Amino acid sequence: MRRKRLTQLFPFLLPVRVMQRKMCFYTGMRLDGLRYAGTIDESQLPYKIFEAGCALYNSNTGFDMMYQENKVFNLKLAAKTLSGLLIRPGETFSFWRLVRHADKHIPYKDGLTVVNGKLTTMSGGGMCQMSNLLFWMFLHTPLMVTERSGHNVKEFPEPNSDEIKGVDATISEGWIDLKARNDTDCTYQISVAFDNENIIGTVFVDKRPQVLYKVTNGSTEYFRESGEIYEYVKVERAEINADTSEITGQKLLYTNKCKICYPLLDNAEIKEAKN
Repeated sequence: MRRKRLTQLFPFLLPVRVMQRKMCFYTGMRLDGLRYAGTIDESQLPYKIFEAGCALYNSNTGFDMMYQENKVFNLKLAAKTLSGLLIRPGETFSFWRLVRHADKHIPYKDGLTVVNGKLTTMSGGGMCQMSNLLFWMFLHTPLMVTERSGHNVKEFPEPNSDEIKGVDATISEGWIDLKARNDTDCTYQISVAFDNENIIGTVFVDKRPQVLYKVTNGSTEYFRESGEIYEYVKVERAEINADTSEITGQKLLYTNKCKICYPLLDNAEIKEAKN
């Protein structure tokens, strides 16, 4: 039998535990010797190297769409602390270091989030859509992603079936961050904007790029493990010459694994895991 955590036995201790984790989380950043990006510049750098948009609203959650509206509200608060950020040579991007006080003057609303493997609602919920977008943007740059955690569980399918799988990045303040380090001699800038239906992320750079990137899925497989269905998807990246559009290299970045908690299509092949 799995042993219960102290906060499960005594729930009233949870706020103390959360506060303790956050204190250690940010103290660790102050002592780790890294230079964190924090400069916001309203003027754009000259070269746009990547832009991506994703739908703000997902009707597949099974929850009241009010929580989708609340999520958009939360995302717009967070975007104010991120949009225009410069990531200079030697600097590290940290999602939580930037977004930490986004709700200082205007509080977050209740949005969807996953707690202990279950989809629920809480203040500030939905922020993972921002970290997902940022991670997707970073994959199209030379920035070195130094911390990323994929969602262990997928509660509902992507809004569009042709979206790239396995390129998400979950975050949880005090526990899980998204970080990317700039080991190049270029300065990068991220921009986050909204229209009525989409959130749009753009990456700019101060020097004309020589290489562009294209991220795709390799094989996607489903396995039954201990009665649960898991998705294994390969994430690959091609390097493209910016002048000739010629593919100059391609490699497997990683294989993403997550548990599927919704019915798959009838034609989906589910293999039995090997012991």
